[in-house]
Amino acid sequence: MKYNTKSNGVFKKIYQKFRYGFLNNPSRYVTSPLRVSPNFFVIGAVRSGTTSLFHYLGQHQCITSSAYDEIGYFDDNFHLGEHWYRSLFPTVFTKNKILKKHGKFLTYDVTPFYIYNPLVVERIKTYFPNSKIIACLRNPIDRAYSNYMIELQDGDTNLSFEERIQPEIELINNKKIKLDNKAFLVDTYYNNIIARGFYAEQLKHWYNSFPKEQLLMVSSEELSKNTHNTLNKIFDFLDLQNTEINDISKKNKREYRAMKKETRDFLIELYKPHNEKLYDLIGRKFAWDI
Repeated sequence: MKYNTKSNGVFKKIYQKFRYGFLNNPSRYVTSPLRVSPNFFVIGAVRSGTTSLFHYLGQHQCITSSAYDEIGYFDDNFHLGEHWYRSLFPTVFTKNKILKKHGKFLTYDVTPFYIYNPLVVERIKTYFPNSKIIACLRNPIDRAYSNYMIELQDGDTNLSFEERIQPEIELINNKKIKLDNKAFLVDTYYNNIIARGFYAEQLKHWYNSFPKEQLLMVSSEELSKNTHNTLNKIFDFLDLQNTEINDISKKNKREYRAMKKETRDFLIELYKPHNEKLYDLIGRKFAWDI
């Protein structure tokens, strides 16, 4: 469960920290006190180019990536503790070397499931209140369809897209569900591929907790078509010198057939009011209603 406020028993905590920390990567875990914490976060969205962005960012001379993306510390892995988390970031020696050479150093956590979890917002606000937050948002129709095609290609469903989303549409239209129940919201409602595209409802928790100047929204379409310009926008946001990175190949990309036109037309109407709420919240529009 990603909305998990329960605390494991003392012995279970010790065992999990030993197993996933020391046994998995002893050198990193032992040196965790000599490692840094993230300066900024890429919070989502799922199937919106965050894996590519993870690889792009690490190519800037002032940025060093974490050990991998989708760390999930502030939702799934919070029980593993700060030492486990810090073990996944660069050492202070790496930081000092880059500072000496380039004058600035940053590292980051890319976990696309963070975006819709209010518990993550609370935790990052508590531990990293001055951090900068980036969200890469994709046309919610294409995002949902991409999510479905992953399931289909990986054998997790044999339903058509229309069959797959029908129960989700019924849940969304159910007036009796209580979206003020955060556990239900995270573990059930946003576990649906359609509801994950209701970005305004998810991002309002971030905008309520962080100043606007600490938040940046970019679209995955911009990242894909105008990669260097979009990255420079991100570097400006991070107060870094613009840099043209070398490798802008797309990561975790899959090919699949087009969606039915009538299905797309239906989803355009479904998402339209949610997109308008997003545009009002972030103060800009994306060309998604097509």
